Amino acid sequence: MVTTDRVPAIFADSRAVHADALRMLEAGDIRDAAEKAWCATKRATDALILARTGEAPEFSSDTSRGLLMLAEEDSAVSPLIGRYYSRQGHLHGECFYHGICEPAAEVERRIRQTADYINNAERLAGYSDAA
Repeated sequence: MVTTDRVPAIFADSRAVHADALRMLEAGDIRDAAEKAWCATKRATDALILARTGEAPEFSSDTSRGLLMLAEEDSAVSPLIGRYYSRQGHLHGECFYHGICEPAAEVERRIRQTADYINNAERLAGYSDAA
C-alpha cells in the first residue's frame, strides 16, 4: 500500500458525493442521485487504485483498467468489478444519460448500496477503521 494524504481525502470526497446522492434521492431527484452515486463509486475506485499503485487514474478509462489490473493481482478486489460496472452502466449510462431510471427500486438500491462499495474499497486500500 502507498501512504499518501490524497487517499483519505479522495475517500472523504467519495463519501460526501454519496451523501449528496442520498439527499437528492430523498428529494425525489433519482436521475441526479444516480449520477452522484456513480461519481462516488468512481472516486472510491480512484482512491483504491492510488493506494495500491501510487498513481491516481486521470480518465475514467484509466479507472476501469486500473480496477481490472488490481483484480488480476488480488482476487479480493474482484467482487468490486461487477459492482463498479453495474453503477457505470445503470446509474451513469441508463439513468443519468438516457433518463431510464426503471425499475426505480433497483436504481435506488444501487444508489444506497454505494456506501457498501465505498466501505469495501476503503478496506481493500487499507484505510478503513472497520477493516
